[in-house]
Amino acid sequence: MANREQHRRQLCAGIQSLGLDLSDAQIDHLLDYIAEFAKWNRAYNLSAVRNIDDMIVRHLLDSLAVVPHISGQRLIDVGTGGGLPGIPLAICYPDKQFTLLDSNGKKTRFIFHVKTRLSLGNVTVENCRVETLQPAEKFDGVISRAFASLADMTGWCQHLVADDGLFFAMKGQFPEAELAAIAGHYHLRQRIDLQVPGEAGERHLLLLERVV
Repeated sequence: MANREQHRRQLCAGIQSLGLDLSDAQIDHLLDYIAEFAKWNRAYNLSAVRNIDDMIVRHLLDSLAVVPHISGQRLIDVGTGGGLPGIPLAICYPDKQFTLLDSNGKKTRFIFHVKTRLSLGNVTVENCRVETLQPAEKFDGVISRAFASLADMTGWCQHLVADDGLFFAMKGQFPEAELAAIAGHYHLRQRIDLQVPGEAGERHLLLLERVV
């Protein structure tokens, strides 16, 4: 219990630093999620990060840093792994619908477990390769966190996003070469320099739209 309170203080300090306004119930859900993540990580190898204090920074706060910049009602998180950033976003935006896709069955089983345990009715889990998914309705946005190059992300996912939809690409260093490779097809609508509390490395969110 002492650890839970310590983790709550760490998470709340980060949330305050990011300028987010989350309820106690949402904070509890985030803590429950990362506790389950840490527990399942020992058997399922969801992440190379092993320490839960580091997970709060490198997984939770890193995902929460993009919360103010997400738009659209229906979004898909491709290559979600253990549910990042999809699960934290779904907790923060209960009114939006999130599809979390990964080809790794162990990881999607974990996500389904979390969805059920936290009663996240706004989460759909897809265990398949992104190019094989044929949604009945296209998405307002595709988001990925270190999933692939921008060329691969836009190429593999272009059939998923609506004509006026956006790609939300979470990156470390600003990927100038990757942007140059897609310049004729996608336009950088916005570059957002993210400040993740407790993380010294560069983090960026790129909002990409199709060139008409």
